[in-house]
Amino acid sequence: MAPQSSSSDLVAGLIDVFADTSLSGNPLAVVEGADALSDAQMRRIAGEFNQAETTFVMRSDRADLKLRSFTAAGAEVGGAGHNALGAWLWLAEEGKLGPIHGPRLYHQEIGGEILPIELRSEGGRIFGRMKQSALRLGPPLADIASLTAALGLAPEDVIPEPAPRVADTGVAHLLVRLRDAAAVDRADPSAKGLLKVLSAASAEGCYAYAIDGFAPVRAYARFFNPTVGLWEDAATGTAAGPLAAYLASEGLLSNAIEIEQGTKMGRRSIIRVSLAPDPEISGAGIVVMRGTLTI
Repeated sequence: MAPQSSSSDLVAGLIDVFADTSLSGNPLAVVEGADALSDAQMRRIAGEFNQAETTFVMRSDRADLKLRSFTAAGAEVGGAGHNALGAWLWLAEEGKLGPIHGPRLYHQEIGGEILPIELRSEGGRIFGRMKQSALRLGPPLADIASLTAALGLAPEDVIPEPAPRVADTGVAHLLVRLRDAAAVDRADPSAKGLLKVLSAASAEGCYAYAIDGFAPVRAYARFFNPTVGLWEDAATGTAAGPLAAYLASEGLLSNAIEIEQGTKMGRRSIIRVSLAPDPEISGAGIVVMRGTLTI
């Protein structure tokens, strides 16, 4: 589908994902035709782009395409989040998938799973909707004191219902409900403390969020992931999906939620999540850079 380039001359670019305007949302570097690249080369390229994640597009004998994603620190990440959605939006916006009018369904190989993604054209823009895996929950977190200390917050800032716990729809993240958006913005994590909490909970990252009432349609969130060298992320689909599924499992969400993230970083992002019954994240992106990568 995406044409393969030689390893010395690769098509690459940058797309702002979950963005309505350029220079907002979560930037993703995309490299096409990456089949011949070694793991070491992909890690070095991701470091060169120095974005939260860089996604490499490859051929697959199990799906339409295979995607692999690395952080700037060289950690490989799975799950169907902005790393996957952004790659498909890039290919569609660049015309690599042919004309897209009505909904078109594709399948992607990512992190050992085969997951569907639907693209559609609306108002001259391409939107993607992507299914994640079924929700898996860990036990409620027992040590709340260590968690609040690691986040640089007071104990009363953490709301005990629903309980802080690890949720996973592709990647395991610790979900922590805080009193309000102001408390979310006050969070000032200690890397050492948060790494200790996440390790004990067998979680990759921490999603601090606030919701209003018992039937929320919106949430406000920040995401911290020091385990892969990503201090704060502007939009995290692999955390937004588990949050929606977890709230639904607690009877707090019936169908869909809109999550605002990245505002504290100056990169406001809007992630829309619906349940059918497994979480589906949706959004659009804006290509802000395109060119050739020579290695």
